[in-house]
Amino acid sequence: MAKEWILNSVMNRFQLNFKRNVGATSESIRKCSPKTLDEWREYYFANVKSKAHIEELGKKLYVKITEVILSEVAEITEQDCIDYMIQLVIDRTFDGYTTEIQTIYGQLQSILSVKIEPAPDEWDRLFNIDFYIKIDEKYIGLQIKPINTCVQLPEIFKEYALQAETHKKFTEGFGGKVFYLFSTKVGDKKEIANKEVIEDIKNEIQRLNSL
Repeated sequence: MAKEWILNSVMNRFQLNFKRNVGATSESIRKCSPKTLDEWREYYFANVKSKAHIEELGKKLYVKITEVILSEVAEITEQDCIDYMIQLVIDRTFDGYTTEIQTIYGQLQSILSVKIEPAPDEWDRLFNIDFYIKIDEKYIGLQIKPINTCVQLPEIFKEYALQAETHKKFTEGFGGKVFYLFSTKVGDKKEIANKEVIEDIKNEIQRLNSL
């Protein structure tokens, strides 16, 4: 398994399996419609790329692993590994999280046509909110929760139950409710998963404006 992982990783890195090197394999096998592996092998070597060509790619892969990759591995220090792990777990996770949150609150700000501001650190600690909307002297709290799969939802609802008391205190102190915004990835973009909450926020803005 480890050997296959190395072969696959290096092959992809140097694009040896790209169409320009191995031909349009998916298109070719559909055109061939083989009944057996031997039939497909014979068709490929006769009509797509020669066996000698594929063997040359294999030799090139071997050179990349035994010369390029090994020389790169030899330069890696223990500190490089430590720094990478810390950067991956801490820095990149934080960057991704903040980018996602900014994307979501930016979408909401555009939809509601109101200014949405980051919550002070004290509010984050005391009331578990990420952003707020100011309506006259009243405030609406917003908390953004990134989710990847439905598996995370039970944990989020459990967390919501634990934070309900702090959100209640926020409402008592600042007049407005606190709303959860669930962020999910759709294609390459982050979107608000629970779009129904937007109408609830609009209603809360209208309620506070009428006071």
